[in-house]
Amino acid sequence: MNFHLVSIFPHFFESPLGSGLMSKAVDTGLVGLDFVDVRQFAGGVYKSVDDRPFGGGPGMLLKLDPMVKALDSIPSRGRILMLSPRGKPFTQAQARELALEDDVTLICGRYEGIDERLLDLYPVELVSVGDFVLNGGEAAAVCLVEAVARLLPGFMGHEESGDEESFSAGLLEYPHYTRPEEFDGLTVPEVLRSGDHGRITAWRREQSLTATLRDRPDVLPTARLTVEDIDFLRRLPRTRLGRNLYIALCHYPVTNKFGEKVAVSVTNLDLHDMARVARSYGLGGFYATTPIEDQKALAERLLGHWREGAGAQANPDRAEAFAKVKVFDDIEGAVLDIEAQTGQRPRFAATSARLDRRKQAQPALTFGDVRSWLANSPVLLIFGTGHGLAEEVLSKTDGIVRPLRYLDDYNHLSVRSAVAIIVDRLVADEY
Repeated sequence: MNFHLVSIFPHFFESPLGSGLMSKAVDTGLVGLDFVDVRQFAGGVYKSVDDRPFGGGPGMLLKLDPMVKALDSIPSRGRILMLSPRGKPFTQAQARELALEDDVTLICGRYEGIDERLLDLYPVELVSVGDFVLNGGEAAAVCLVEAVARLLPGFMGHEESGDEESFSAGLLEYPHYTRPEEFDGLTVPEVLRSGDHGRITAWRREQSLTATLRDRPDVLPTARLTVEDIDFLRRLPRTRLGRNLYIALCHYPVTNKFGEKVAVSVTNLDLHDMARVARSYGLGGFYATTPIEDQKALAERLLGHWREGAGAQANPDRAEAFAKVKVFDDIEGAVLDIEAQTGQRPRFAATSARLDRRKQAQPALTFGDVRSWLANSPVLLIFGTGHGLAEEVLSKTDGIVRPLRYLDDYNHLSVRSAVAIIVDRLVADEY
């Protein structure tokens, strides 16, 4: 296949793409490298390829005219990709897809970028090799070329090598060892020296699962896992963010539809469903807060039924969930309880179905913001009943979490549904 590399620094590629297996692939004709120098298509004495952006701002942009001429000089462009931090993440699946192409054109940006009209003139796909910014797209293009070329039949000496590497099966690769068997007191695992290929295969699979859970658990949701894989993963120790998350359902002070401060009744369904969420996600605890004595008494009767009464006998799982529930007069009571358990005062985050339109309001908290708190301290996430939390509760928090459906005009979920969705997005630990 042919790679057409469009750059103002084509000499950048000479060393990395002229070494090792890539050099051999080029020599045998398996891979063709076409370096397109944009400066050769620039006018004027100085062959200028950049200019200031309209609207002002720092930096320069690559000009449109030489880029268009450079692309038009390529007889068979195939798919056109531009390396850019704006692009979608480049993946192993996309590498496999591109390996089926005869021609791929890679545009390497520089400076602040390229005149946006280039994307209107050509079917350019923006791709990124990571959430970071480079001086230009050349280094990223080298990564992409290697990732694609090594999947071509005949590129590697052992074709099966590409099938057993990280991400090929949705998991990180297992560790490798070679001679000597012992070095500085470190020995090669006995299983690899056993000659038992069944044991070796099982060991390698378990090592891949272990490494993925430890280092890249975010890829597990898309990995193809057998029941045996899942049983093995369940036995492994893992850090769970949910242990630092506490939720509170505030029944007073909340507002009604007229914006008045009111109290709302405790309900059996709220306690049931939120308790089960707390247990399923391994949360630190769930608090129901109300200062009204008969409501507290009702809540305690419900808890007693499911913890020690007939409900516990009929449904032990429900009793386990209700063990997470405590009832206090107010949010401060929940805070003191968390402090007593953890030795730390929790950070507060409120939830709301509405955007905070108060004057000089801070931007809403993202799930990423709250997740970063969970890594280091307990967090109390406060939910309101009625039509939302009253101002005296909101004013004591570190911020309000962005509404679940903030881009839509209908955001009226039950509090039980909102709790389940928000906790899942925050903890995000199916692994």
